[in-house]
Amino acid sequence: MKKTSLLLFLFVLCIGFAQTEDEKQFKTIYDMALTEGKAYHWLNHLSNQIGGRLSGSVQAQQAVEYTKSQLDSLGLDRVWLQPVMVPKWVRGAPEFAYIETKPGLTTNVPICALGGSVATPGIGLKAEVIEVQGIEDLAKLGREKIDGKIVFYNRPMDPTLISTFQSYSGCVDQRYSGAAEAAKYGATGVIVRSMSLRLDDYPHTGAMSYGDTPIEQRIPAAAISTNGAELLSTTLKLNPNIKFFFRQNCRQYPDVESYNVIGEIRGSEHPEEIMIVGGHLDSWDLGDGSHDDGAGCVQSMEVLHLFKKIGYKPKRTLRVVLFMNEENGLRGGNKYAEVAELKNEKHVFALESDAGGFTPRGFSFDCDDANFEQILGWTALFEPYLIHMFVRGGSGADISPLKDQRLVLSGLRPDSQRYFDHHHAENDTFEHVNKRELELGAATMASLVYLIDKYGTVRPSKVKG
Repeated sequence: MKKTSLLLFLFVLCIGFAQTEDEKQFKTIYDMALTEGKAYHWLNHLSNQIGGRLSGSVQAQQAVEYTKSQLDSLGLDRVWLQPVMVPKWVRGAPEFAYIETKPGLTTNVPICALGGSVATPGIGLKAEVIEVQGIEDLAKLGREKIDGKIVFYNRPMDPTLISTFQSYSGCVDQRYSGAAEAAKYGATGVIVRSMSLRLDDYPHTGAMSYGDTPIEQRIPAAAISTNGAELLSTTLKLNPNIKFFFRQNCRQYPDVESYNVIGEIRGSEHPEEIMIVGGHLDSWDLGDGSHDDGAGCVQSMEVLHLFKKIGYKPKRTLRVVLFMNEENGLRGGNKYAEVAELKNEKHVFALESDAGGFTPRGFSFDCDDANFEQILGWTALFEPYLIHMFVRGGSGADISPLKDQRLVLSGLRPDSQRYFDHHHAENDTFEHVNKRELELGAATMASLVYLIDKYGTVRPSKVKG
């Protein structure tokens, strides 16, 4: 009995000691991020010296060169570029649109072409408008009421959902597939309400797809600001015979070569086990991509910088991956997973930051029950830093192609209430990122990586069943 009690005492003592060591490591990480971090400086350069980094653009290449040079300066074991072919879509001259209530009486409204859209005719496109609340309304109306008109998708994001990402998911289909579906009914173009909960004059772009629609049948698609959408909807109710005019000059070019940017600290004990942190280096072109996803890139770079600064040598190989072409193709994420499979690499953990540089709240995890239970056991360590959300769910688009390797996937989850005010819009700019919030996010990511590295993941062979 005495022996059992002694063993229990020693076990509790060891657990308490380990907890104390982890708490000390957390404080070291957070203190370093808040006093000697580089994330904000890196983001300043990406945003203000380079700007929007549309896939295939000169700015995207400049971002590749800049981030590689910064990773080179950290003294990592290896830094390299991974080639990937990406689409090249160019917006062209600024778009222009107005509502015509009667000949000669017009009101200008802010629009922007959706990424991947075809251009209007050179002189623009003018037609009557039919308003719908979603793709499902098209079949109810039929070709007779849609043919020759501009379809106006006006389903807003649901303001009653606390998760703004859930609200976004509930209406983004009209942006992505709206043109392809409207073309089936003879529409000449589509105008889509911007994916934002705020009423303002910023149109929000984003990817759209024509699916298998033949090139000659593709119709132009643009986003209208939320204020513009409210005005158009109200005007239509007063006079259903108004016309809408818009002109855009976008163009799709052949694919070009770009790169994922990768930096690595080789593991000291288990170098064959790979952990990655990352974000996507490309952005849309209207703003400078500070929240989406410059913040995620510099936070991911910061994880490796923090480990170097505090002298922590990971047991497992740690990589930062700055993916190219998340916004309109996911080519970078697919290429990384493809090469990893060809090399038979063993990834155990992947963490992505692609939800803005706002105050971190926690993480979402795509993993099995055993790994999630282990992670939940660490929550007390995060509570002093106000990190409280540990949920099952999605991780990140760029790391999702790695899922077949049965690793633990995770996404940083910042406060999301302001994210869609800036998402894909002209006001996604550096001044809207708070330095301290950005640094706290990087420290939170580094702390989770530290725990995964120290305790490992629960491999399938260890799971009972």
